[in-house]
Parts: sequence; structure tokens; C-alpha cells
Amino acid sequence: MTLFVLVSHLLLTLALGFYLITNMQWYSYKIERVVFHHTRWVWHIIYFLIPLFAYYLTGVYFWIYFYFGYLPTLWLWWKRLDKKPVFTPRVKRFFALLAALALFQDLLCLAKEECALFGVILPLVAATIGSHWIEKIIFHGFKSQAERKLSQMPDLVVVGVTASYGKTSIKNFIAQIVGHEKRVYATPRSVNTLGGVIRDINESLPADTEVYVVEMGARGPGDILEITEFVQPHYAVVGVIGPQHIEYFKSLERIRDTKMEIVASKRLKKAWVHKSANVKGNEKVEVFGDEIENLRSTLEGVDFELALPDQKVGVHIPVLGAFNAINVTAALHVADALGIPYEKGADYAMSLEPVTHRLQRIDAGGKIILDDSFNGNIDGMMEAFALAAQHEGRKVLITPGLVEADEALNEKVAKKADEIFDLIIVTGTLNRELFKKIVTPQKLHVLEDKSKMEATLAELTRPNDLILFANDAPGFV
Repeated sequence: MTLFVLVSHLLLTLALGFYLITNMQWYSYKIERVVFHHTRWVWHIIYFLIPLFAYYLTGVYFWIYFYFGYLPTLWLWWKRLDKKPVFTPRVKRFFALLAALALFQDLLCLAKEECALFGVILPLVAATIGSHWIEKIIFHGFKSQAERKLSQMPDLVVVGVTASYGKTSIKNFIAQIVGHEKRVYATPRSVNTLGGVIRDINESLPADTEVYVVEMGARGPGDILEITEFVQPHYAVVGVIGPQHIEYFKSLERIRDTKMEIVASKRLKKAWVHKSANVKGNEKVEVFGDEIENLRSTLEGVDFELALPDQKVGVHIPVLGAFNAINVTAALHVADALGIPYEKGADYAMSLEPVTHRLQRIDAGGKIILDDSFNGNIDGMMEAFALAAQHEGRKVLITPGLVEADEALNEKVAKKADEIFDLIIVTGTLNRELFKKIVTPQKLHVLEDKSKMEATLAELTRPNDLILFANDAPGFV
């Protein structure tokens, strides 16, 4: 019986650890975000608190619940996740430490013959704290390695990019335009944390790179500053400032101040800051945005003019969304500073490729698909709606609404969607009730299980439809 309880206790500890580390990975290994910003609190109750308390309160009968209730339920939960945990080296180290601590404690208890129940809380807490310090030590080593690599590239020009939204597009547009004449490397996908940048430098930054474009993201004050102090950009862009992640920052002023940490670079030569930041320019900081004139956005692309002090430059870009005029303008400013004049930069911009999942047009099966699933801000969503409204056929919207935004913004989304779209498919539960209150019932279809998306679209859409995927939210939100 003792062996059964020992093995079962180890399985329980690892199962609770699996739930814990999965949530930690989702929220950048910040325990405070798991506790205070998780939108599925019922998961914490079902998969962590109930089994934990049941273990201490129900005695030997707990194992009936554990094997026939909790484990099957946890397995079904994992199967239904659309963002499953990735077993990175960090996660593997956590499990190794957790198992070692739990086993050590259990053997110690057996030797002393004093334990009515093996502890669960102690190994979980110790493994979480121990894992944190192990990762800090490993991180310091990786950081030193990246510093040495950068020191061996003294001629490397670093361009930092941040914004509330649009920073990935700005980064990619700079890389594409400047890449016509220089060897450019940009942080991949949405890698925009200090840890991500350090890993990218160590693993992927080519030694012959001339221009390194670094995207910088933030969930709190100081996040941009730590990346800035590490890479020390020569040029910087602060794109549009808006209420993205307002849940974390609490005010637009804190968002703006955090993004402006990028100008603290000791090597800064020039920074371009969008007018939405409401800052004053100086010898190193230029406010941009007002130079964009005669803007026209269609389902074929965007046309605008840059009214520069000494010339006007016409620009056509084959990417969708009026907001991309801002992103391309920022890229053209950087290109000019790097020796590519505006007119030549505008020529290069004519061949820009859209950022995947950001108002990306796909024509398939007689339908127009606008994939804007990685664009989760109010301005971008309203622009996507405006583009969809230009379509003469039936219009279909698929969205979870806005994530990390207040109810007023989601009300705006729901009302506008009801005006434009013929069919509105709401995914998930985050904003489901709000959409039910606002959207015409005949237009609304709720899809909680995204694994049924393909079958739902096959049933509800037809040729000549325009289908807009506006934002996407993983199941844990």
C-alpha cells in the first residue's frame, strides 16, 4: 500500500505541476499574471484548488477521485487546448526539479515513519522558486554570450521598434525596404522580450549582418528599457500608442512612458515617434504622422503621399489597411537615415509583402479571406471592418472580440460588426454574452470549440463571400 501511495502522490504532484507550468508558460512565467490576469478562473478551481484541498481533506478515498475523476478530466482539458504547452528545456528542468523534490520528501517521510500524508504544496512551491533561480543563472550565461557576440560586431547598426500595435509590421517593412541594399536581419515572428532577443542573437544573428532590427514589446514599465539597455539601438521607432494591454498598464500615459523608454539608448542618433504619443520633438526625436496625405485604402492596397519638407513622394503599397501608411512611413524614415532616399524607398515599398495573419488577403474557393487574426487592437479592427464593407457580396466576420481591452471597446466592435456583416461568428466565451446583447440574433453564431471551425465555415459560407478573421484568442483567455 505504501508503494501505491508513494507512486500516486508523485503522479499527483506532477499533474498539479503540469497545470501550473502550462499556465506559467502562457503568461511569460510571471506568477502574478497567472493569479491576477487569468480570465479562466474556473480552471484554477477545477484543476488545481479542488484536487489540492481534496487530497488533504478526504484521506485514502482521494485516490478514487484522483484516478477516475481528476486525471481523466485533466487529460480532456489538455486535449481541448488550442495552445498546448511546449516542452522547452525550461519546462523539462522544472519537471526534473519537481520530481526530485517530491521523491526526496517522500523518501524522507518514509524513513522517519511520521507522514500520514506526503506533502504536495512544499515541492510545488520549492520547485517554482528553485526553477526561477536556476533560469536566472542560465539566463545570465546566455546574456553574457550575446554581449560577447555583439561586441564582435562593432559596425552593426541596431534599429529598435516598439508601439502599442503595428510594431511587427514596422519591423518587417524596415527589413524588406532596407534589405534591398544592405544585409538586414530582424527578430523573427513576434520575438520582442529581452529573453527572446538574447536567444535570437545567440542562435540566429548572422555575423555579417549590417542592420539588426529589434522589435521590443512590453507588459509593464521597464520592459522596453531593459531591452534598450542591452542592444543600445542607433535608431528607434515608436509607432502608434493606444490602449493595447491597458489591463496591465492602467493608463495611456503609462503605456506611452514605457514605449518612450526606447529613446534612453546611449547610442541613439535619431528616433521617430508617432504623433499619438503626444510628445514634443527635439534634436534626436522627430514626431511623424502628419506628413501622410491623400490616403486611400482599398482591397487592392494603400496609396498615399509623403509631404516632406523639400518634396512630395507618392507611395503605393500592395498591403491592406490604411494604418499601414503609418508603418511604411516609419520604415521609409529609417531607410532614408540609412542612406536609401525616400523616392528609392518608395519604389522598394511597391513590392512589400504583407505580414502573415495581419490583414493578409487570400483568395480561395471563390471566397475572399482577410486573415487579420494576429491584429488585436481597436484601430486595426475598425480598419479591417471598413475594408470588408467595400465588398459588394455577403460579409462574414469571425472574431473573439478584443482581448485585454475594456467592455466599452468591445461594445464598439460589436455595434460596428452588426452594421457591416451579414454573419458574425463569435469564437470562445470571453465576449460571447456582450455580442449576444448587441448583435442581431439572426446574424450571430457562437463557436466555442474552434476545432469545429472548418466544418462551420463549410456549412455557413458560400462562394463570393468575404470572410474576415479579426483577432484570435487562445482558449486560455
